[in-house]
Amino acid sequence: MSTTDRHQQIILSLFAIVAFVVIPGLVQARPGKAGVPVIHVTDLHRPHVDPDDHWDLACIYALAHRGDIDLRGVLIDYPPAKLRDRNPDIAAVAQMNHITGLAVPVAVGTPHPMRSRDDAQPYASKSDHQGIEMVLDLLRQAESPVVINVIGDSRSIAVAGKKAPELFAAKCAGVYLNAGCGAPKKADNARLEYNVTLGKPAYEAMFDLPCPVYWMPCFESLDKKKAPSAPEFGTYFRFRQSEILPHLSQRVRIYFAYMFARKTDQHWLRCLESEPDEALLQEVGKQNRHMWCTAGFLHAAGYTITADGTTPRLDANTDEAVFSFDPIRITRMGPGGNEWTPDPTSTKRFIFHVRDTENYYSALTEAMRSLLVTLP
Repeated sequence: MSTTDRHQQIILSLFAIVAFVVIPGLVQARPGKAGVPVIHVTDLHRPHVDPDDHWDLACIYALAHRGDIDLRGVLIDYPPAKLRDRNPDIAAVAQMNHITGLAVPVAVGTPHPMRSRDDAQPYASKSDHQGIEMVLDLLRQAESPVVINVIGDSRSIAVAGKKAPELFAAKCAGVYLNAGCGAPKKADNARLEYNVTLGKPAYEAMFDLPCPVYWMPCFESLDKKKAPSAPEFGTYFRFRQSEILPHLSQRVRIYFAYMFARKTDQHWLRCLESEPDEALLQEVGKQNRHMWCTAGFLHAAGYTITADGTTPRLDANTDEAVFSFDPIRITRMGPGGNEWTPDPTSTKRFIFHVRDTENYYSALTEAMRSLLVTLP
């Protein structure tokens, strides 16, 4: 390819990214592509609030690059009012698109908190709901039901569900909801988990959705937050970043270094052509990274995780899986959290359950490392 052609290709790619951001109606579902269709909803901001969101984005793109999922769109939460110096990190999505050769559209969620559990935000402008409309367009155009990951604020998907419940019933294969605390008794959840504090009405409205909800409580209880071993009903795990970063490709290490350096310049593309900041990566490699969402990404793609970190297909029916999603019935919702009971007859409400608390942290770390090393 000539230099001129290469420049034209870059310009066209940038135009496509901008078009998808500002004109959701241009989104076209890609026909005939293998993999489970997925929409990824994330609180991905620059400068980062928590680097876990960039780790999560890399995992999602690795699954898409492998063909396990068909990543249809990324929706980034509108930054909370208290984070006036943050912006949706569209550059991180552009970098992952460039690294993998994909062209995934990106949009921004609603800026308005839900005023009540039934608020469909009829007062919102077209601009306010451009991200929500992207999600609804992707559902309408999908040939098969779509999985939706929610790993930050619930409001955009909750509002989308209120605007088009029949569409969610027909076209949403399930929502993986990463929020809240999972202790069976609400009395154990008097303190609200962070994602719930972003909007309690939106969090509660997620359990009104007419599609399966795979509830992934971030912790079992905030009293057990970041415990030495995993509790049963919380997704949290941690790993030392040096266990994974040195094994990644050069461009993926640059992606992480660009984020860790908290850069806000416009050189997201040119930096991928440079050398990674190895000194910075070695320094952050000494730090633990707190994670929550990884198991849900793999489960949605049709995998489980065993004690040694391997990822067999779900239909392998292995007895060695370190987690499961158990059918439940929500018996009560309130300011402190949910109360729930096991319900083998449930087909639409499930809770994340750590089956092997001793090996959960190490298994998730190895599974994530094995996934991320597949990125080019």
